[in-house]
Amino acid sequence: MKMKTGVEQSVYAVLLLNMLPDGAVLHSEEISRQIGASPTYFQKLLRKMGSAELITSVPGTKGGFKLKQPPEDIRVYDIYVAIEGQQSLYTPSGIFEGMLELDEEDDQCILGSLMDEAEDSWKSVLKRETIASLTEKLQAVRYNSQMAALRKWLDEKMVV
Repeated sequence: MKMKTGVEQSVYAVLLLNMLPDGAVLHSEEISRQIGASPTYFQKLLRKMGSAELITSVPGTKGGFKLKQPPEDIRVYDIYVAIEGQQSLYTPSGIFEGMLELDEEDDQCILGSLMDEAEDSWKSVLKRETIASLTEKLQAVRYNSQMAALRKWLDEKMVV
């Protein structure tokens, strides 16, 4: 399995939006530039996150984006589903049934339950981490100087 860059970009974009003070917004161009995303591709990500009601847009010349939900309610899994969808990571192709000449309706691929268990485990990890918990990790002492520079950038780029 390989997760697309859009999930990573979206998580970091939501983390940036979480750093905004109440009432402030951030332009999509500034976010995409900061996280190194193509502006046109990033617009698609923003629409997906907006449709999932994770973020909201404020129209107008002083418009931009902000969180729609509290950071403790936005799970990393929610962002993943908004960007990638809910499809299963594994779909049996019929090799097992063909190899043993089994009736597909009677027997399940022996990898199916293993892959379901692995996927459930992976999802549970993404579900326990929220934007609030990631923000706490981001504010760890080891990132103090970098966070100061990022906050300065936000102060310059946010629209109030």
